[in-house]
Amino acid sequence: MAFDQMKMLNDLRKAQKDLKKQIVEVEAGDGAVVVQINGELKVVSIKINPEMVDIKDISELEHWLEIAIRDGMQKAQEIAAEKMKPLMGGLGNLGL
Repeated sequence: MAFDQMKMLNDLRKAQKDLKKQIVEVEAGDGAVVVQINGELKVVSIKINPEMVDIKDISELEHWLEIAIRDGMQKAQEIAAEKMKPLMGGLGNLGL
């Protein structure tokens, strides 16, 4: 493998490690639900404020969770795409 290709693979691995450290935090229901997602699109944490949740209306809580996770995933994908964009152009040279 050529030096340029090895460097590109190393840069790609480093970018992937960096994405693991990137955390997106999204809230829904005026802060009733807070979700953190990393750049690898993994949910890091979910926090629920019990003072803002009506236990008799679980469907509302489920809705807030769906919104927070969806929005968090979208933002994390955007961050990942932006981080990987400079590296993706050279991958065609690797035969991937």
